[in-house]
Amino acid sequence: MFRLATFNLENLDDGPNADPSFDARLGVLRPQLQRLRADILCLQEVNAHKPAPKARRVMAALDRLVEGTPYAEFARASTVGPTGAGPADRHNLVILSRFAVESHVQIRHELVTPPAYRYASGAADGVAKPVEWDRPALHAVLRLPSGEPLNVINLHLRAPLAAFIEGQKAGPFAWKSVGGWAEGYFLSSMKRSGQALEIRLLVEKLFDADPAALIAVCGDFNAEENEVPVRILQGREEDTGNGGLAERTLLLAEHSLAPELRFSVVHHGRRQMLDHVMMSRGLSAWYRETEIHNEDLGDELVAYREVENSPDSYHAPIVSSFAPPGE
Repeated sequence: MFRLATFNLENLDDGPNADPSFDARLGVLRPQLQRLRADILCLQEVNAHKPAPKARRVMAALDRLVEGTPYAEFARASTVGPTGAGPADRHNLVILSRFAVESHVQIRHELVTPPAYRYASGAADGVAKPVEWDRPALHAVLRLPSGEPLNVINLHLRAPLAAFIEGQKAGPFAWKSVGGWAEGYFLSSMKRSGQALEIRLLVEKLFDADPAALIAVCGDFNAEENEVPVRILQGREEDTGNGGLAERTLLLAEHSLAPELRFSVVHHGRRQMLDHVMMSRGLSAWYRETEIHNEDLGDELVAYREVENSPDSYHAPIVSSFAPPGE
């Protein structure tokens, strides 16, 4: 049996400018990780810093967070920055695994070329420019104790906030025109849905190699079940219109919970399921149950306005349990 978890730590950082301080977050986040009792842990928003000016960045905050827990001894796979020499400064993806990591690779425009787009507002010059994803996804192949390979894909899709349009911003969260905001929001949707497409194409390649492949797609999708990115990743037969493709559908683990329990974020009083664990049909034969640790989840919008230096993550951790069929 194994437990697979996903958790957006929201800017895990131990740098001098970390707000709130790392020590304040440690007392909140470490118990949450320990409660998960995960064998495989997919993390989002792990920051990294250089210990010296010319040194490679390291994830010191993550090292300190897992110190003294079983996770400190786990195998680790992570994304890297644009240069390929160590992690990026912000928002790295990490997979921690009790099981051996046989291979891992990050996916960013390997399967989908950045779409070319001509801006209509701002400093529009009539020249099409590439629309790139904000960050890569992370695919790792793990070897389970029973001998089967497990494909784990950790992703963090762009938030539904309008993308930058040159000359159209009046401030960090203010726009000069509705048209500029609307175009930025459209571009944000393109990035989120485009990256979902790329991961779906990766899943298709895995199915081509093995129709019964054990696949888990986990992370912060920044989208609910019936929104475009999740539907692209799921590939439901009612969308494809072809029952012969049903075995390639990815199933949402949260569906085994009562509807009132299915939320990982609270935004302005509205409960939303933005974080997900998806599984292939092959892996669904192993599936046992899911927990969403949301019983004390705060409202992110209220907290940002009224709570100073909150150490919390406003995403709930999710953990799903699996065991070989027959056990």
